[in-house]
Amino acid sequence: MKWLIQYLSDIKLGKLVLWCYLIWYVVIVYFYFDPSPKTWINALGISAVIGTGLVLSVSSNKSSKVDYWQTFRLYLMPFCVSSFSALIKDRGFIVFVSPKITETLVAIFGCVIFLAIVFAIKFMNKRFAWQSTNLENLKQTKDVSM
Repeated sequence: MKWLIQYLSDIKLGKLVLWCYLIWYVVIVYFYFDPSPKTWINALGISAVIGTGLVLSVSSNKSSKVDYWQTFRLYLMPFCVSSFSALIKDRGFIVFVSPKITETLVAIFGCVIFLAIVFAIKFMNKRFAWQSTNLENLKQTKDVSM
């Protein structure tokens, strides 16, 4: 649990946006899930082709450490885009927004809750760091005066 709090405390804006994309995707999959294997096999195939191209485009000739999380994301994104578009096809979506307000509100609410948790963790960590810094300064001041 500590690693999760540390991850959320250090997370940057770009990754927050990606997490909100994932939340939106999961909500839409929940409401429009299609058990047909065709949708998911096609998405896997597109993910394999596009993901491999993306991995090749970001790799360098240097033998550097492989970022498995980045590689996972580079395969996951085409899978999500492909399956998302298949699930919402001919359902009245405006780009990625559901025509049903409740579904859109659930997705927005999920993102807002996630962002609120992240910002609460960031606030608490900054406050804790500030308090511990002030406590150390106070101890140093007492030590100097003695």
